[in-house]
Amino acid sequence: MTLVLRPATPADVPVIVAFNEALAFESENTRLDPDVLAAGVRATFENPARGFYTLAERNGDVVGQIMVTYEWSDWRNGWFWWVQSVYVRDDARRGGVFRALYREIERRATEDPTVIGLRLYLDRDNTKAQATYLALGMEQKKYEMMERYPLDGRKSDIA
Repeated sequence: MTLVLRPATPADVPVIVAFNEALAFESENTRLDPDVLAAGVRATFENPARGFYTLAERNGDVVGQIMVTYEWSDWRNGWFWWVQSVYVRDDARRGGVFRALYREIERRATEDPTVIGLRLYLDRDNTKAQATYLALGMEQKKYEMMERYPLDGRKSDIA
């Protein structure tokens, strides 16, 4: 069963929404507002400056996804690509799907001379994910993430 990697298209919005719903529940025990989520996924396709999705398929079925968003670094005069919304369907896990998706993103980033690095954030208690990322050549950094969300007067994405 060959794994096929391809750019996502607007026709893939339903599967991306379903995978993101599953990801939020598995990683944060959170139920996202499906309307907000679907609008956010569609918005990515409407404006490519927001990012892009790459999908993995086996036998015509989407089994995994990865999203990239962008961060400009004035310190380093280049773009960091942020790896986000990583999801591999349960029945396809431990089968090289994430590795293939990550390597594809890494390859594309390397081909673009304006991209200077890859970043991601993860749950500090998810040691399995940390081991996977380290095995792919990523390094742990000293930075922690902080957040204020939602801002006053904004709607939460949680259903």
